[in-house]
This record gives sequence, structure tokens and C-alpha cells, in this order.
Amino acid sequence: MTSLADKAILSVADNRPPMLKKDMYDSWKSIMELYILNRQHGRMILESVENGSLLWLIVKENGVTGQKKYSKLSTTEAIQADCDVKATNIILQGLPPEVYAL
Repeated sequence: MTSLADKAILSVADNRPPMLKKDMYDSWKSIMELYILNRQHGRMILESVENGSLLWLIVKENGVTGQKKYSKLSTTEAIQADCDVKATNIILQGLPPEVYAL
């Protein structure tokens, strides 16, 4: 019989997030948090997962209202935007294929 620890070790690689097993959501959540925190800017990525993505500023330029361009973001805003993308990718990579078949 495979233990929870064995499943966790088998399902996690340093370059790939842990795969969600429906019957093991709580342990997957804990392992996923550790995986995320082990990434560069891990706290910011985890914040994106828990609180949602950065709200891009709306700016008015030449009479046109739109989102602030990525190239115009401050260094901190750009890092947060990158972390938002990483957070989305990590979560999507950790979901089993049958989730997409809905």
C-alpha cells in the first residue's frame, strides 16, 4: 500500500508542480504551497494564487482609456505581473487532464 508520503515524493519533481489527486486535495494544497514558495518570488506567486492577479492600472493617454502597458510598469509591478502568470501556469500544470474535458 502506498502511503501519503510516498505519493507526495513520487508526484513532485523540482521542475514540475505536484499533480492534483481528487481524493488527496488537502495534501496536494500543502505540497503545492511548498512548491510555489520554493520558486523565485515565491511569496508573490502564492499571493497571486490566494488573492487574485494584480489589477492593472487604467490610464488615459491621448484621450484613450486603457490598461497600463507592461513596459510602463514599475519594477515591482512588472515582477508581480510575471508572478501572476507563473501562478496561473503552476496551477494549470498541477491539474489532471480530465479537468479540461468538462
